[in-house]
Amino acid sequence: MIISASRRTDIPAFYSDWLLRRLEEGHVFVPNPWNPQQAGTVRLTPENVDCIMFWTKNPEPMLDKLARLDALGYRYYFSFTLTSYGCDIEKALPPKARLVESFRRLAERLGPARVDWRFDPIMVQGDYSIQWHLERFDELCASLSGYTERCIVNFIKSYRHIASRITLMSDEAIRETALGLAQVAAAHAIPLYSCTEQRDLREQGIGFSACIDREKIESLTGWPIAARKDPGQPAICKCLESVDIGMYGTCPHACTYCYATMSDGAVRRRMNAHDPASPMLTGWPTGTERVTDRTRPSLRDPQLRLPSSRP
Repeated sequence: MIISASRRTDIPAFYSDWLLRRLEEGHVFVPNPWNPQQAGTVRLTPENVDCIMFWTKNPEPMLDKLARLDALGYRYYFSFTLTSYGCDIEKALPPKARLVESFRRLAERLGPARVDWRFDPIMVQGDYSIQWHLERFDELCASLSGYTERCIVNFIKSYRHIASRITLMSDEAIRETALGLAQVAAAHAIPLYSCTEQRDLREQGIGFSACIDREKIESLTGWPIAARKDPGQPAICKCLESVDIGMYGTCPHACTYCYATMSDGAVRRRMNAHDPASPMLTGWPTGTERVTDRTRPSLRDPQLRLPSSRP
């Protein structure tokens, strides 16, 4: 089983104490995002969790907990979203220089292969021109070269609750931007990929990849992984199936483009209801939920071992 922590919220930034307690106690309670009266329980042990994939824009609060995570025996890696937008777009993030430093510290602790960089989403509007993106991307590449083995880029997509705040890019603008980004990344020896981008940008120098990536997880674990593509993600997405343990509407980063947050007021209410001792991310189970066991077995094949893996 692969654990996603989380596409729905930033667990490393705001809920790392809760996460470590869940892993130590060996279970988590996850309400259905669309029906809170339905919920799943997930047993968490190093034996049935093949890998944890952490999504974050700020791992700093979790850096001092990595030793505990290692001692528990879990395998994991990070997808670190780091853009150059100002506080008009990413309202509650730390300064970029501090985030770059956190990225470096994380990569020094885990190794560059376990810290993917996401430069995502890219949108051209207002002061954020194509040239602006290319110049800022070049600065970030210079700062992160040697600290990551790949960068994943995606262009802005529209969701109903953010449609009035964003401007979609034309196909021509996307291809122009993609070509420029690929040239910058190549100059810094950082391979560039997309994950959920609908267009084929290989001619511009951007390959297809996945955030929850089979090759990366197999390299990390040393075992072949018998996982299928995640059916809950868009058809173009190549991410492997995973169990997400987060909850929507619980991230206070307040980014303009966020698909996972409908209301700042709801985020405040849910954060106020958060208790690190609870089995669920915010609030406590009421006892009236219809609960199913969503635990999945390990996906690794014990009969096979990758030739390059270590004992």
